[in-house]
Amino acid sequence: MGTILVTGAAGFIGAHLTRSLLARGESVVGLDNLNDYYDPALKQARLRWIAEGPGGDRFRFEKFDLSDKDAVLALVERETGMDRIVHLGAQAGVRYSLVNPFAYTAANVVGHLAVLEAARRAGGRIRHMVYASTSSVYGARSSGPFREDDRTTQPASLYAATKGAGELMSASYASLYGLPLTGLRFFTVYGPWGRPDMAYWLFTEAMLKGQPIRLFNWGQAQRDFTYVDDIVAGIVAVLDHAPPAATHRIYNIGNSQPEELLTLVALLEEFLGVRAIRQLEPPQPGDVPGTFADVSAMERDFGWRPHTPLREGLGHFVAWWRRTYG
Repeated sequence: MGTILVTGAAGFIGAHLTRSLLARGESVVGLDNLNDYYDPALKQARLRWIAEGPGGDRFRFEKFDLSDKDAVLALVERETGMDRIVHLGAQAGVRYSLVNPFAYTAANVVGHLAVLEAARRAGGRIRHMVYASTSSVYGARSSGPFREDDRTTQPASLYAATKGAGELMSASYASLYGLPLTGLRFFTVYGPWGRPDMAYWLFTEAMLKGQPIRLFNWGQAQRDFTYVDDIVAGIVAVLDHAPPAATHRIYNIGNSQPEELLTLVALLEEFLGVRAIRQLEPPQPGDVPGTFADVSAMERDFGWRPHTPLREGLGHFVAWWRRTYG
């Protein structure tokens, strides 16, 4: 059994995935730059959570930036037992892309290319690379469900544009160099150990402090909230079924059950025992009115379906948040 490289291992999804892979006996090299997009202490805490979990002795952490192409190339070259890659490392967040656009080209374009090139130079040793894309590539559309063959040429944000560029680069590398590649378009992932810039976390903090919560698009936006355990199960299922050489596949991975933000707020009110102070605002630049994943391809090819309704998953998050932050 070879080693798996997980980029973004100190991130939200990366930490959950790494724990899952280690628990089933895999060896994992985790890569992350631990940047300050949000509090690095949370990322350090996730790394401790990984190390303390089942199989933590088979985890090794490397700290550097994906855009340091020489470091990425050297890592994959010297890890001769490495035979799979799950590339989750990226600069996330639609709104931050309006403030710091170059962080997105560095991580999501240069960094993605560095990982692809490292896989190519491994000379056939990498038998599958799975990478994270996003539902944001579908642009500002409200009709659904979104299908993998829908148009993705009108991104509503630079973040979406850089992730779309990653898909195009991956398609070219599969065709040119025979790499087996699978991209997964994630739909609004949430759960314990999540990201503090996400709505469910921001709302929880604000509501417990008696502060107003900002509901953009007058609170009418819909999101296909997907629980992190369902996402991890999907990643593992895909990773275990590599396509033939020179094949590039794309799959949606979401809950396939859009919910209004107001529904999220109502559930948080119930779980937290406080009333939210709603501050309704117009749409923000880069935001999309809704997301809705058609996951029939994931079910057809891997037998995967999401199992966690929003009420259950959000309850898990609130319980974790209370244990962690009181």
